[in-house]
Amino acid sequence: MTPLLVALGAGVGATLRFLTAHWLDGRWPSGTLLVNVVGSFVLGLLFGAGASADGLALLGTGFCGGLTTYSAFSVQARDQGRIGLGRGAAYVAATIGLALLACALGYGLGQA
Repeated sequence: MTPLLVALGAGVGATLRFLTAHWLDGRWPSGTLLVNVVGSFVLGLLFGAGASADGLALLGTGFCGGLTTYSAFSVQARDQGRIGLGRGAAYVAATIGLALLACALGYGLGQA
């Protein structure tokens, strides 16, 4: 059952990531940054709330794993570095910093 939950969550998360990034990239600094931060928040919330194993499989591993993306993040960091000195590093720092902050905020809210 667990692999099916992961696959179901990943299908929804990946589809949402594609639609969000496709719509926002070029309009906002990065749709990829947004989905990575939102996914980190949701994952923190799940762990803070003490989600069940099935809930973590569906929403944590599946949905958040499908929603967030390291590959697009790394490509965009490289591309930002080509645009201007320090932009790639700033993008990396912003993504990691905001994702960690969002995860901590979600965890704290889940504990409440």
